Amino acid sequence: MNDESFRQLDPQKYILIKGAHLHNLKNIDVAIRRNSLTVITGLSGSGKSTLAFDTLYAEGQRRYVESLSSYARQFLGKLNKPEVEYIRGISPAVAIEQKVNTRNPRSTVGTSTEVYEYIKLLFARIGKTYSPVSGGEVKRDRVSDIVDFIEALPFKTRLQLFAPLKIDNGRSIAEQSKILLQQGYTRLRADGKNIRLDQDEVPEKAKDIEVLIDRLVVSEEEQSGRIADSVSIALHEGKGYCFLEYEQEGGWIKQEFSDRFELDGMSFEEPSPNLFTFNNPYGACKSCEGFGTVIGIDPDLVIPDKGLSLYEDAVACWKGEKMSEWKNAFIKQASSYDFPIHRPYHDLSEKQKQLLWEGKGSIEGINAFFKMLEENTYKIQYRVMLSRYRGKTMCPECNGSRLRKDASYVKVAGKSITELVMMPILELSQFFNEIKLNEHDFNVAKRLLIEIQNRLNFLMDVGLSYLTLNRLSNSLSGGESQRINLATSLGSSLVGSMYILDEPSIGLHSRDTSRLIRVLKRLRDAGNTVIVVEHDEEIIRAADYIIDIGPLAGRNGGELIFNGTLEELEQSEKSLTADYLQERKKILVPKSRRKWNEYILVKGAAENNLKRLDVKFPLNTLCAVCGVSGSGKSTLVSKILYPALRKRLGAYGEKTGTHSKLEGSLSRVEAIEYVDQNPIGRSSRSNPATYVGAYDDIRILYSQQPLAKTRGYKPGFFSFNVPGGRCDECEGEGVIKIEMQFMADVLLPCESCGGTRFKNETLEIKYRDKNVSEILQMTILEALEFFGKGKSAAEKRIAAKLEPLVDVGLGYLQMGQPSSTLSGGEAQRIKLASFLIQGSSAAKTLFIFDEPTTGLHFHDISKLLDSFNALIEKGHSIIVIEHNAEIIKSADWLIELGPEGGKAGGHLVFEGTPEELLNCKESPTAVLLEGKLKQDQKSKG
Repeated sequence: MNDESFRQLDPQKYILIKGAHLHNLKNIDVAIRRNSLTVITGLSGSGKSTLAFDTLYAEGQRRYVESLSSYARQFLGKLNKPEVEYIRGISPAVAIEQKVNTRNPRSTVGTSTEVYEYIKLLFARIGKTYSPVSGGEVKRDRVSDIVDFIEALPFKTRLQLFAPLKIDNGRSIAEQSKILLQQGYTRLRADGKNIRLDQDEVPEKAKDIEVLIDRLVVSEEEQSGRIADSVSIALHEGKGYCFLEYEQEGGWIKQEFSDRFELDGMSFEEPSPNLFTFNNPYGACKSCEGFGTVIGIDPDLVIPDKGLSLYEDAVACWKGEKMSEWKNAFIKQASSYDFPIHRPYHDLSEKQKQLLWEGKGSIEGINAFFKMLEENTYKIQYRVMLSRYRGKTMCPECNGSRLRKDASYVKVAGKSITELVMMPILELSQFFNEIKLNEHDFNVAKRLLIEIQNRLNFLMDVGLSYLTLNRLSNSLSGGESQRINLATSLGSSLVGSMYILDEPSIGLHSRDTSRLIRVLKRLRDAGNTVIVVEHDEEIIRAADYIIDIGPLAGRNGGELIFNGTLEELEQSEKSLTADYLQERKKILVPKSRRKWNEYILVKGAAENNLKRLDVKFPLNTLCAVCGVSGSGKSTLVSKILYPALRKRLGAYGEKTGTHSKLEGSLSRVEAIEYVDQNPIGRSSRSNPATYVGAYDDIRILYSQQPLAKTRGYKPGFFSFNVPGGRCDECEGEGVIKIEMQFMADVLLPCESCGGTRFKNETLEIKYRDKNVSEILQMTILEALEFFGKGKSAAEKRIAAKLEPLVDVGLGYLQMGQPSSTLSGGEAQRIKLASFLIQGSSAAKTLFIFDEPTTGLHFHDISKLLDSFNALIEKGHSIIVIEHNAEIIKSADWLIELGPEGGKAGGHLVFEGTPEELLNCKESPTAVLLEGKLKQDQKSKG
């Protein structure tokens, strides 16, 4: 499109971006049709996110800020415009990124989607409280309820209203009687005998004394006012209690009332939203303070190998000359309690496990042992031993529900709120669809039920039916977090907005992608412009329009290769995306699969929805674990295999998921690494150069320059992490963070150093005409070329550490790019590169990768596979949790869980080679893989 025709496009129909030149974008002009689904694709690092987020979304955010009051704008006056000539036709922007946005340990799926807020209101409004003693419903009798009861009695029914006499401290019955007489009361009943206060004396030893408040006869005349007054007085005099006696069929019937929320001698809290809020001290469990976990004794550390029996030293803390006395004492008395000392721990019944832990009578269990340690913590050896077995465990008081115990006494349709938040969303949706309420409760809850059902349906539409509302937000993957934000956006029902999404298909099996596409189209059809940065073939083919940025990454990218429909893209000869869609280029299936005979066997995996599986993970191969979302992949690998192996290798780990034991070639694994998409490093100063260790050598190199030696600058002077050569104003950050009270924090370039991070005297030290700040501003590829030309040992070391970053497709990143700006996939590949740098001298490691294709174009996946093969050739082993067909078809061994998610998942559907998977009729992945393998076989033929 030429410049003139671009300028003639209507901003009412198009979003027009003119002259975008931020980062590597090469002054491009882009027209995005409004109210359409547009996919922006291209190689990793080609400039997709720069165009979508740093240009388009940043401008939408800036214009929103301009609409704020002058008070708010005074903090944001320096907010820079994106580097673009102009943007026209822009709508209010909503960005939904793939990063896990919260590290708040209290945030859950329920709170972040607002479903829990509506469920809290539902329980506060129509929840019925039931006593845990008798199971009876706890009710408070209000004045109106008692009046209604009286008026419902048959015409001409005689009745008497009494209040139990409450004698104030220090008074005698006679003194209290005089006060009652002065108040106008004339009659009492003491132990069943009627007494007139103005004539008779009340016996001092009387036990049951009742004050007659009123006598009534039910009539047709209006007397509600008098009855209500009498009832109010009775409840006041009886300190919340009163009773009614009415005549019926020749006898008197007694009916008790109370305006206190009590039953079975217990007082209960009336349902209110705060009672069900674990973020509020009122509703939070007092033991764990609403976190659901406490620091306690970790059973996995106490009994690390559940395949051993008590006699075989299953209890790790009962080993050694001194502590084995506890084991021997237990064994001596075990027969008296019918405890099998030779049976493996995982085969013990729940009753037998309880005996081992809690003891009984004269036999002392593990809990008594740790109580003894706690009582002797003044001895250092006992303190050390106690710390060895401590870890995060589920709160024993609330069982992980985070709420105070009496919150579970309140029920709606027979279910407590703690039961509901533990249900998978699929079951929860069925519960609310089938809920049966009486007419009054239904009218009260009608609007709340609609909101709850809508939000649960949105969560199922984006493929998250297997999650529970109690699941921690910070335990979600990047893709799950993004799809939750997408479901929340659907719930808000915005129209006329611009939604920008970053790879929403992450973590989704290809079978579920069609549901995600329907959600995106629903957003579009509601009157929104939906812009998706994506590599998934199915989503690209479903888009109304496709924008391809390239042709390659970094400085070789940033050009507009294509902008149009799918049919037009397929005719393009310049687009790498078109080459892969049309199969002019492809990732070929390996010529042969690696054979293996060493493995790790997980026995009896039963955490979450796993159905007591025995699964073999081969070593020195590429093993892919696949299956639909919620089938149990992450539970098996991340919650069982990884922490169990870590603890065997002597490292501290999170609580290990339920399983029997680990078997196999355990000695062949010397280390284990879980490579996820969490940010690299521990601070915002962390960057690719520091993470792989290249910057340490760069600092040494600069400290060896003549001027640096003259001034006495050591390597630490060139660090931005410690005082010295760094800028004192921004403390080496290069930016100043302005904390906004009600909005996201804003980062502005430091005025003192101009974003260079260093003082002027530091920047005066140069190596081949480049100062240290200019090195950090180079891309990794440019830095590799710069240092690769050098012949010194220091330069060769730097180049050797940068080369793996280029090999994994990250040459386009800046050396000093802050970790906070990296995508999850980029962070994961930097970690991969750091392992490649260590070489074959490193300990034989089992690597676990969680969705490593995140953010990767078809063309980048081949580089990733080359890196995997390089690790395996060095003697390491790789397990990949993945949905991408290119990785699955390239694996040596496949493990598929399923066949569905949630309760219908957790079965071992298949284990074998990709070719063997095609014969598995139960496998949803076989359908995806069949086309890929057959196409490759044709091309080979």
